[in-house]
Amino acid sequence: MEIWINPACSKCRSAISLLDAEGAEYTVRRYLEDVPSADEIRAVLERLNLEPWDITRTAEAEAKELGLKDWARDETSRDRWITALAEHPKLIQRPIITADDGTALVARSEDAVREALSHNKS
Repeated sequence: MEIWINPACSKCRSAISLLDAEGAEYTVRRYLEDVPSADEIRAVLERLNLEPWDITRTAEAEAKELGLKDWARDETSRDRWITALAEHPKLIQRPIITADDGTALVARSEDAVREALSHNKS
């Protein structure tokens, strides 16, 4: 299992604490330093079964500068959103946990972290 985090984020720290308390084996990816490529974002979106605008932090200053709230949310705009996430990783919702069974979750709650854990049990 891998978890994409921003260490400054309280939800990320809570998710890590819960994973540690449960004795989970995981890899931490500090996605602001180890920025995911557009292809990696596409792969995670497929695992999440979400669209790029679903995992975009539109309240961030960078989102406002880019005018994301006014961008179309359709198939023809999908690549534009993915490119924005790859170029501005701060816009990616966090934490994201990719489970060993191929699923992924935006783990902003304890329940979501527990669900991710359930996808890693053999």
